[in-house]
Amino acid sequence: MTENIKDKVVVITGASSGLGEAAARRLAKDGAKLVLGARRIDRLEALATELSLGDRAVLKTDVVHREHVEQLVARAVEMHGRVDVLINNAGLMPQSLLENLKVDEWDRMIDVNIKGVLYGIAAALPHMKAQKSGHIINVSSVAGHKVGPGGAVYSATKHAVRAISEGLRQEVKPYNIRTTIISPGAVATELPNTITDAEVAGRVRELYDQVAISPDSFARCVAFTISQPEDVDINEILYRPTAQAY
Repeated sequence: MTENIKDKVVVITGASSGLGEAAARRLAKDGAKLVLGARRIDRLEALATELSLGDRAVLKTDVVHREHVEQLVARAVEMHGRVDVLINNAGLMPQSLLENLKVDEWDRMIDVNIKGVLYGIAAALPHMKAQKSGHIINVSSVAGHKVGPGGAVYSATKHAVRAISEGLRQEVKPYNIRTTIISPGAVATELPNTITDAEVAGRVRELYDQVAISPDSFARCVAFTISQPEDVDINEILYRPTAQAY
């Protein structure tokens, strides 16, 4: 499954832990040229050292700032002359009951989960159009397909990712650009740690403790989509732990 991955230039947001880190490890093993962004630059630098990426392959990136995302993609183009794959992975999941009015958390989710994805697209798309090739992978969630108590705003952001991705898919056909939505279920990452609503946090933590699977599951999905021949466009993958009912 490493075919068509070697030497591709891949930019990953939210790469300091969880899904992004797992994808970086897998793609580095498969020979991709990585440029990684996240807020926690110390963790990025440690990962870059471990994977022998070089100091310039990481950049402190908060996706709520458009200029950060532009700088990240520009770094890839500066280093390698192109950008082949963008993985819009950065995300937050501070779920809460609407009646608890955690409006600041709603705003933050919208800024990271929706606007961050749009900023990634805005940064990468001009380069991919000029190349007449590229691949944009946007990370949604099972919550982008289903809504549960406490998940209204988070689900709304992940539904939005799917809507944006489908619109993008239709628009970029003239430029030979591929688009993929990956919607994971319960994967063992730090996402549940962002939940401050005690009732919802307890329910989510119980689910994750019972069924969560390794982030490598996501990395394998990423490798599968990138490794396809250029004329094959895997548009969406929805996956869960086998034991997850939701």
